[in-house]
Amino acid sequence: MTMKTKVRRIGNSLGIVLPKEAVQAMKVKEDTVLYLTEAPECSLRMTPERPGFEEKSSKAEELMHRYRNALRELAK
Repeated sequence: MTMKTKVRRIGNSLGIVLPKEAVQAMKVKEDTVLYLTEAPECSLRMTPERPGFEEKSSKAEELMHRYRNALRELAK
């Protein structure tokens, strides 16, 4: 499913308004914390906060940093 929205000025920042369909698909509501993570081809993945997500994310970052040379070789 593809959804379209625009980047808009909100005060001194830029932001987007999530379409109703996106809110329903992610099962989020007002004040839900969303995590943005880098994805391939200059894109981002938006993930709602779930129990344990922050810990898993920080552990993955730590492992990617520790094994960056091996991961770089595997990517070739």
